[in-house]
Amino acid sequence: MQKAIIFDFDGTIIDTETAWYITFRDAYKKHGIHLTLEQYSQCLGTSLHSFNPYTYLKTHHNLPIDLEEFKQSVQQQHTEKMIKEGIRPGILKLLESAKALGLKIGLASSSERVWIDKFVKLHGIENYFECYCTADTVQNVKPDPELYFQALEKLGVEASEAIAIEDSPNGARAAVAAGIPTVVIKNEITKQLPFGDGHYTIDSLDEHELDTLAELVQQKVHSN
Repeated sequence: MQKAIIFDFDGTIIDTETAWYITFRDAYKKHGIHLTLEQYSQCLGTSLHSFNPYTYLKTHHNLPIDLEEFKQSVQQQHTEKMIKEGIRPGILKLLESAKALGLKIGLASSSERVWIDKFVKLHGIENYFECYCTADTVQNVKPDPELYFQALEKLGVEASEAIAIEDSPNGARAAVAAGIPTVVIKNEITKQLPFGDGHYTIDSLDEHELDTLAELVQQKVHSN
């Protein structure tokens, strides 16, 4: 029986990821460099250790750019795109259903808390979450399962009693590694990427109620 639901943030609750890739891709193009999705995906849902899109033009292409100026420009462009971006379809309904049924609701994100707070407050959903597990609260972000282990501990539930909602390969790997039944809702960017096994994929939350999600992920678990 499910007692909790744990959400990823970027790309899952709000599709910040598509806007990030488009913004970096366009910024690189101005310098004559093509940023592939495969290359950018190295930092999707995780830290910038494997690939840092802010510094890559200088460290790998030796372009004489001002890193701080470049960073500020990229972030400004991303912010302008995000003004038009709302909560992904079905997310609010799922939050309301989980709350009405008395499920514990957590958030496990590789982003920093200050970044998440900006958007959850903007959309008025900050009070749905009983715990915020973020890059500030762990040593290792996704695909390491530490964020999910921490969320389970804070919510006081076992992995089998929770459902994880993810959008990216790194996020799905983390949730599955933590032993949590996992639902993946790919966005415009992540649907173009290869995923591993062990999770259940749906096209949209609008097509599912909370109870049907629980049934689907349990079927997936028992079939593995």
